[in-house]
Amino acid sequence: MNEEIFREYDIRGIVPKDINDTTSYIIGKAFASYISDKKVIIGHDNRLSSNNISNNLVKGLLECGANITDLGLCTTPMYYAMKKHLNIQNGIMITASHNPKEYNGFKISFDIIGNAYGKMITDFKDFTLKGNFKKGIGSYKKISSEEYYLNLIKNSIHLGNQKIKVVVDTGNGTGSIIIKKVLDLFSNIEYKLINEISDGSFPNHHPDPCEPENMIELGNTVKSLGYDLGIGIDGDADRVGVVDENGLFVPADKVMIILYKYLHKNFKVRKAIMDVKCSKALIDETKKLNLPLEIYRTGNSYMNKRIHELKLDFGGEFSGHLWFLDKWPGFDDGIYAGLRIIELLSKENISIAKEVDKMPKYYNTPEIKIPVADNKKDDVVNKVKLYLDNKKIKYNDIDGIRVDFPDGFILIRKSNTGPNLTVRFEKQNKEELEKIKNEYLELIDKIKG
Repeated sequence: MNEEIFREYDIRGIVPKDINDTTSYIIGKAFASYISDKKVIIGHDNRLSSNNISNNLVKGLLECGANITDLGLCTTPMYYAMKKHLNIQNGIMITASHNPKEYNGFKISFDIIGNAYGKMITDFKDFTLKGNFKKGIGSYKKISSEEYYLNLIKNSIHLGNQKIKVVVDTGNGTGSIIIKKVLDLFSNIEYKLINEISDGSFPNHHPDPCEPENMIELGNTVKSLGYDLGIGIDGDADRVGVVDENGLFVPADKVMIILYKYLHKNFKVRKAIMDVKCSKALIDETKKLNLPLEIYRTGNSYMNKRIHELKLDFGGEFSGHLWFLDKWPGFDDGIYAGLRIIELLSKENISIAKEVDKMPKYYNTPEIKIPVADNKKDDVVNKVKLYLDNKKIKYNDIDGIRVDFPDGFILIRKSNTGPNLTVRFEKQNKEELEKIKNEYLELIDKIKG
């Protein structure tokens, strides 16, 4: 088994090189042997390899005494919903989220709150590689998550009087299996679906709605129909992307600004949260709302845990994961997040484009990947910290280095998915952006040699 499949937030690799029948079977045996409470809930996305991986996982789980509840084909949020509803601590969702079609993997969980990450995955990896598995007699039952999930949504979303017209692009991902039934719950939504046929080969575009190039067809469709907005859903349906009524892509941090602006009045806990990748505009706007803001580390599992610790009503990150704890069980769900945006538009007389126009204007770079060997990444980051210390520049080091200026920020952090540093720059002035970008790219280049 290639031990590099054990990542920071999940177990993931290329099929069949890294993830295959044997890998899936061994993961099943290891998981059932590792847990003391033998109840396990599983589900799988619509990738072409997922059903076969699930069958082999089940075989391994049963041989080592797991009592399995299998949801079959479902979105990751449908799996979260049933896991919480049935109060099953241990679970495995077979998915590679928004990765390219040749990937697959396992999101593993040992508690109700969220997925394993960091040391939890490292400990499970060490146990798996030792191969000391315990034989047992397990049990298996298959149930559907659909009815419970649809009721959960129906009871949470209450639309206003304004009819909203939306185009939804599920990117041929797993959201395709449920999106029509969800939208049909609401007579006040007029919708058009695109790329709505479930197809794990993702024939039309990569299922990542937070990359603008994957939202071009959605934007064009919204504009040509004259609809109010477009919603893009990722491969396993736990993330959301948005385009405005002009068909223009709206990054997740700007979507968060709109949601904070209109939801904060009803917050039980007066606090906002964002990850280190988000724009300075979000800091500016939450300040206007008198909403204390925490800048936290990037990563779905970390952010999920922190939002639950603080009991926040709402939070999110730049990757399009959004959490609602006000009238929802608190897991990230792209379809539900899209509905909350629709709900807001149906109650407030606003347009997304006009809301974006009111926000402070910043110029920013996309994420820039700088190749640095895994064993050198810490050294490079520490030397940048030393440079900042010598210049008496303050920084947040919860996740790499984030320096906030009155007119922007810089971010330098280790990638958790490859031998890279990822850097991002933002300024209110294009010339200043180029200047600061060049300064820090040259610095990193000099340090890494």
